Amino acid sequence: MTAVPAKGSLPDAARDAGVGSTARVPLADYLAGVLRGLRPLPPLDLEITAAHGNVLAEDVVGPGPVPAFDHASIDGYAARFDDISDAQPGRPVRLSVVGDLVASSWRPVRLTPGTCFSVAAGALMPVSADVVVPSGMTDQGMAAVEVYHPAKRGHGVRRAGDELPAGAVLARAGAYVTPPLVSVLAASGIGHVVVRPSPRVVVIATGDELVDVGRASQPGQVVDANSHALTAAAAEAGAHAYRVGICDDDPEGLRGLLDDQMLRADLIITTGGTGTGPGDMVRRILSRTVVFSDLSVYPCSSLGYGNYGGPNGVPIVCLPGDPGAALIGFEVLARPVIQLLAGADPVFRPSVRAHLLETVSSPSGMREFRPAYITERRGGGYTVAPLAGGPYTLSGLADANGLMVLGEKVISAAAGSTVDVILLDRRR
Repeated sequence: MTAVPAKGSLPDAARDAGVGSTARVPLADYLAGVLRGLRPLPPLDLEITAAHGNVLAEDVVGPGPVPAFDHASIDGYAARFDDISDAQPGRPVRLSVVGDLVASSWRPVRLTPGTCFSVAAGALMPVSADVVVPSGMTDQGMAAVEVYHPAKRGHGVRRAGDELPAGAVLARAGAYVTPPLVSVLAASGIGHVVVRPSPRVVVIATGDELVDVGRASQPGQVVDANSHALTAAAAEAGAHAYRVGICDDDPEGLRGLLDDQMLRADLIITTGGTGTGPGDMVRRILSRTVVFSDLSVYPCSSLGYGNYGGPNGVPIVCLPGDPGAALIGFEVLARPVIQLLAGADPVFRPSVRAHLLETVSSPSGMREFRPAYITERRGGGYTVAPLAGGPYTLSGLADANGLMVLGEKVISAAAGSTVDVILLDRRR
């Protein structure tokens, strides 16, 4: 179920945009080259409960109205408004109660003048009834009832199609199937929908120095935080995420692991080894199929992207080894790839403009993604407070609900100025 890269996909499209050249590549150009070469995963038909969390591959049109028939929305007495319009506390209107209707009642019944039915919420409305009088406005009689107050015409009644008419578009292609949407689909009589499957994402950490969690870092050993964090990030983005674990700096071991994971992956993410140092094995091993690019992005300036296994292989994203830089790299590259494979529209997180609460500096010529905490102001608009960035990005991200974006030409942003902030929804 791996996505089939489009004609002109990386590495060709990336090189056309300047990716892989010695000059730093603008992020917008880089992402355009990557995303242009991908297509969403092939659609499949799923039962609506199983489809929850997936993205619709086509519009869903309601076959009938919602509600499907006129029914009582409250408990009370179904009556004719003309019969109760003169009711007053001192001069109640007396109606004969000719029957009881519950939600499971299905036979149509008709009211005659001077009569009513006792009804439960959800019950089919009698023909000619146009109001449900709440029990609290009556003496709650059984054979006959006295109405003390005249409820307005239409009170307590839901008409067929009040919420959604027949033929209404219930959801558009690209929308996520949420619990409320599942309810709407079921209420409309729809049991199956066509969706894009959630991408299967495999996460691999590389490096001889890595050790698994449960111990403290020592000289020559670094705890593998990345594969855990990136697996969680992929799951948060809507993927079926699998953490493979740690791969040593063994070329044959890495190739064998990647070959094995191709069978179950729609996207492979590696972390570590993307630099040009003597220990950066990933760049050396994958340089024939992955384009490693120096981007004008801070703190994640080196990213790799390609198709492992040839032009029709599995997309692979190679992120740096620093945990903070890896998570920023995931946000700017891996997450949009996951969203595109899933068929989501849009593929990028929403952003807002916010007033900066304190002055910050930023590296010249780099687009910085800085952890931040954004707050909505009572009178409208947003304020944003910068959190730890640069080498401390990881700790800043732990408290962040947004990413402040400072452009390549910004070396200082003064308190009170307006900046772009990407909203991080940690609930998804």
